[in-house]
Amino acid sequence: MAKPKVFVIYYSTFGHVHTLSQSLVKGASKSGTVDVELYQISETLSESALEKMHAAPKSNVPVITADKLVDADGILLGFPTRFGTAPAQVKTLFDATGKLWASGALQGKSVGLFFSTGSQHGGQESTAYTFLPHLAHHGMIYVPLGYPSAHMFDNDTIVGGSAWGSGVIAGPDGSLQPTYKELEIAEIQGEKFAQVVAKLAVDTNQKENAEQQQSAATAPEKVAAADHQKPAASAPAQPTKPAADSAPQANTSTAAKKKGGTMRKLVTKFKKAFK
Repeated sequence: MAKPKVFVIYYSTFGHVHTLSQSLVKGASKSGTVDVELYQISETLSESALEKMHAAPKSNVPVITADKLVDADGILLGFPTRFGTAPAQVKTLFDATGKLWASGALQGKSVGLFFSTGSQHGGQESTAYTFLPHLAHHGMIYVPLGYPSAHMFDNDTIVGGSAWGSGVIAGPDGSLQPTYKELEIAEIQGEKFAQVVAKLAVDTNQKENAEQQQSAATAPEKVAAADHQKPAASAPAQPTKPAADSAPQANTSTAAKKKGGTMRKLVTKFKKAFK
């Protein structure tokens, strides 16, 4: 049986989310219960615009397409915030999923989110929260991170991430690089997410097997029921026996006539006697 697939998909401008995605891949691959593939989202900005922004060079990671999403059982999706929501590049990818929405192709697939912001309060929660409508309309299952790491309670240093997913604080100018704590949280998210995807895949397979076994078990009963409902073969017609008293009926009628004639003769004699 093939392992369920987890796609780690990211869009990164300055490289922070790309670095975070590698820790997610590492975590998701730990258990060996899922196959993990890494993809990036296509850039929509021009080269000149990226140059002026001092954006990081793009990696040689394969670019994801909308049609490819159907091959994943679970998706870990990461992107930097744009005013507390997803950037245009990510929205462009999902704008191309209309055909998948119409056919329900992404229904039931698990999704986790990770992100990067310029500050602690720059969208470490809202960036994920505002993306949920995309998942809801596709019927996808959002898998939040929760608080599986003690680093998430650390108030002594700046640590990205929230219950919504792992994250990076990049700084206003993008000069801050992911810390070991942030990378460790991302690795935990990848591991936990893979466990959820693997469990859902096992439950689905067990349900399908149970339905197949039940269908196979009830097949003979359905055949028997169908045979029972068939009309029974008509019995051969039995020869009609003549009624036992049909022959004597003629004799009884003759006797009645004779008796009637005798009575009339007696009455005539009585009339003559008493005349």
